[in-house]
Amino acid sequence: MPEDLGAGLLRVDLGDGVLAGFTTRHGGVSPAPWASLDLASSTGDDPARVRRNRDLLGGWLDAPVAFATQVHGDGVIELGPADRERWAQDPPESVGEADGLVTGAGGPALGVLVADCVPVVLADPVARVVGVAHAGRQGVVAGVVDRVVDAMLARGARTDDLRAAVGPAVCGDCYEVPETMRDEVTALVPAAWATTAAGTPGLDLPAAVLAGLAARDVRALRVERCTLTDPDLFSHRRATAAGTVAGRQAGVVVLT
Repeated sequence: MPEDLGAGLLRVDLGDGVLAGFTTRHGGVSPAPWASLDLASSTGDDPARVRRNRDLLGGWLDAPVAFATQVHGDGVIELGPADRERWAQDPPESVGEADGLVTGAGGPALGVLVADCVPVVLADPVARVVGVAHAGRQGVVAGVVDRVVDAMLARGARTDDLRAAVGPAVCGDCYEVPETMRDEVTALVPAAWATTAAGTPGLDLPAAVLAGLAARDVRALRVERCTLTDPDLFSHRRATAAGTVAGRQAGVVVLT
């Protein structure tokens, strides 16, 4: 079970020498409707407030946190010690377009932004390699989590030592989609098939990610919290239905 560190971060255990977890919406400086730990300026929040929120997150992790510009694809960017120095001194908005990040010893903390999509954090505490993936509907179909696992294995990780955590996301009971979309997605990813609590066609992306990790023999845990129904988490769907905007929370991992 995740441990609440008391500063808006739910910690998960990925092994010795790894600090990993998922932020909530609490602990930051942004006002409503982004209140309060919004980590993405793409939401319309003031970039200065987002920068402060990211600095707070880096303080909790004792490391600068690198983020990518997520494009719902399967691209992976690998980072190293020089990137940690860059993000510590004058952090840019993004390392580039990607939906996965990987690094090893000496690299920065890695972050992935979500507000209903699935955040995945991964680590091999023996080989000292960590990664994150942004697994929305398109990313799940594209196999973004597999691409991150592949990149970690290429850096020396071993399947037997890999561990993953699947963070808060919209659940299968709540993620309603057109029947044609469900058919298209599940033709490629059968484990995503769901029927919502209302009896309508749905998708269960966290279940699909877990099934994909199991197929790779990667041990994984799931944080059983639904972004749509949990007021402590940002949800794009919930905000849109209310006629407002949502901030973004993050999955984060760093080698300590």
